[in-house]
Amino acid sequence: MITEKTTIIELATIVSEALERAGIISTLSGGAAVSIYSNEVYESEDLDFVTAARINDLKEALEPLGFHHTGNPRLPVFEHPQTRWYLEFPPAPLGFGGTYVDPSECSLVDAGIGELRIITPTHSIMDRLIAAATWSEPQSLDQALLVAEHQVKKIDWPAIDKWVIKEGIAGDKEVIDFYRKISRHLPTDSAQYDTIMVMAPFLLTLFCGLS
Repeated sequence: MITEKTTIIELATIVSEALERAGIISTLSGGAAVSIYSNEVYESEDLDFVTAARINDLKEALEPLGFHHTGNPRLPVFEHPQTRWYLEFPPAPLGFGGTYVDPSECSLVDAGIGELRIITPTHSIMDRLIAAATWSEPQSLDQALLVAEHQVKKIDWPAIDKWVIKEGIAGDKEVIDFYRKISRHLPTDSAQYDTIMVMAPFLLTLFCGLS
């Protein structure tokens, strides 16, 4: 039962379990994931569940919990009279920049009252960093730093390094700031580095010949 005392992780788990029972695969992402991974140091206003489900299917699963569909008929937003958090359902696929992730690659967290399907801490940093780099959002950078601080032992840092290079954001100010603040070396593209090293003698000879 959802009450005013229901925590964000409890609410997310109740919703996740109800959707799974209805055969709907959905993954908690966005700011709510940051809230959970930062022990609610960051407070999200909504819960974003990425899914391919239709609004009518979501209604069937959520209305028994007391949620009601609000706003534009085509906009998948749901509210509950007993909680300040509202639900949004961004369309699948789940992605961070140009990198797409299958729900099976995400975490199933035991919240005590059930299991919550949620992006991993590694995914959460990717999610916040791509927003910071794309929109120059300092708040997204701060959220990535919160996840890094609270989940440091659960983060796949090599995967983040490779992702940063793949997305081409290693030179973005926000990404540079992120690596500086967590005291990690900014990743470099080894292929580009090898090319530079191969070309260096030629460029040096060319430069000397022109001078």
